[in-house]
Amino acid sequence: MVKVGEYNTLSVIRMVDFGLFLDDGKEGILLPKRFVPAGVKVGDELRVFVYHDSEDRIIATTQDPLGVVGDIIALKAVSTTNQGAFLDWGLMKDIFVPKSKQLGTMRVGGIYVVHIYIDEQTGRVTATEKVESMLSNDVLELKEKDAVKLLVYRRTDIGYLCIINGKHTGVLHFSDIYQNIQVGDQLNGYIRKIREENKIDLALGERGYQRIGGEAGKIMELLDSNGGFLPYHDKSDPEDIYDNLGMSKKAFKMAIGNLFKQKLIRIKDNGIEKV
Repeated sequence: MVKVGEYNTLSVIRMVDFGLFLDDGKEGILLPKRFVPAGVKVGDELRVFVYHDSEDRIIATTQDPLGVVGDIIALKAVSTTNQGAFLDWGLMKDIFVPKSKQLGTMRVGGIYVVHIYIDEQTGRVTATEKVESMLSNDVLELKEKDAVKLLVYRRTDIGYLCIINGKHTGVLHFSDIYQNIQVGDQLNGYIRKIREENKIDLALGERGYQRIGGEAGKIMELLDSNGGFLPYHDKSDPEDIYDNLGMSKKAFKMAIGNLFKQKLIRIKDNGIEKV
């Protein structure tokens, strides 16, 4: 059974001047000539994406859309009408967002986070801005320190609300952001903390010392091997720091400053302590 809005592997049943037809158990689905790979013959199987063209016919393409049915992605609006807006999703025909499925007025050039679905009335691939009902933290498939894929959803008073792996939500706090980001950005991150009621705090990059690297990573490893405490601070003797940590005092101060900003250590009067 052919699934509209998804990838399908279909057999070539006949060749024509303007393309070829793929087996759908009926009359066949057209793959236009411009998308036919070289050397294809009757009987071959092709992996294609299936959707409706501008004339409402089911058609196949070897192009890759930016998302398939079920995905939550960020897309750019390229045109608007009284009925809705069209977003570029990587195919010749743009995807439609009805007015009733918009949270506000979509404008050309704007980036919008949408969910791709099949409209029950038309059977066409459609998009909606109303994505929050598809997201839940009630049952988490995650734990602290897990690496995750993030989609920046919207700005809040404390940071950016992000969609995690297309299923959950979490907050990337302003204090943990060290780069310019905006709604629609896709980022690599990890779960910093899971709070009460499964509220999630996020961080960017890779977790642990691989993410930190360099002298800062070395300090974190030494903290781990010394019970979470090192008796060195910004007023320690440079020779003591070099003899025991193998780095200059300047490098040490820069590293602990970085770790402190990331809330990985506390700087005390008698040394540094792992959080």
